[in-house]
Amino acid sequence: MQTLDASQWQARAAIHLERAVKWTTPYRSRRAESTMHPVYDFLFIYYRFAPALLEYWHPGLDVVLETDSFPPGYNAKAYTLANGRIALDRSKLDSKTRKRLQWSLDLCRAVRNRPAQFGCFGMHEWAMVYQGGPEGRIRHEGTLPLRLPQSEIDAIVESRPICCSHFDAFRFFTQTALGFNRLQPTQDSRMDNEQPGCLHTNMDLYKWTAKCMPWVGTELLWDTFEYAVACREIDMRASPYDCRQLGYTPILIETSEGRAEYEVEQAKLAEQSTALRSRLIEALESVLAT
Repeated sequence: MQTLDASQWQARAAIHLERAVKWTTPYRSRRAESTMHPVYDFLFIYYRFAPALLEYWHPGLDVVLETDSFPPGYNAKAYTLANGRIALDRSKLDSKTRKRLQWSLDLCRAVRNRPAQFGCFGMHEWAMVYQGGPEGRIRHEGTLPLRLPQSEIDAIVESRPICCSHFDAFRFFTQTALGFNRLQPTQDSRMDNEQPGCLHTNMDLYKWTAKCMPWVGTELLWDTFEYAVACREIDMRASPYDCRQLGYTPILIETSEGRAEYEVEQAKLAEQSTALRSRLIEALESVLAT
């Protein structure tokens, strides 16, 4: 057990908050103005975690903080406060929480043990706007223009093999695009389909870490959040949307050069995910140890 006195842990919490508000404050401002950043705000809107989750600093397991009260964001559901000290308490893991943590651990292990598959070239974003999107509405309509005419986007979807293995990407395909996918992933088959080459599987490291808070600690949460931002940037650069107004150079996956560029970027992100996934596995193994 590591013990941090009030000055030590409060200094760490303050540094963390300063780092976090650079993301959360602009998001809250955009939300108040009913605007959205298609890259950054995706992580708040799609994953539906409150910005405060990123702002509160949690040390993780086996760290004791000297304090006479619960710090902001802490509660008795996970922490025990006694004799001027507070720490995470494994005995407070109820069956529902333990099941959630175990499921996240099992998925991370399954993905880690599976070979990475490349060659999807981000076609999921194209399948989401095939033939004009659901009911003729494009997801980022009014925020981002398409960089190709709809007819050309449709022709590319029809001409390229699509091999999306991620259910939460596949479920946003337009109905007419579903049949183009080589796989038909479902929520129940997630454990069997997800693999470490997938941008969305790797982006989800933030989601699983967030769902396992405060048990795995804020440092891992923050690292997976920043990593998810990098994944989302590549995701949108390779999409049929024109993101140049946001400062992003398109990855033209409709060309052989663009597909090669995407695969290189995808492989880099897959390599980076290995260490993050291992850290989450190790943290969950420690929390769930009896």
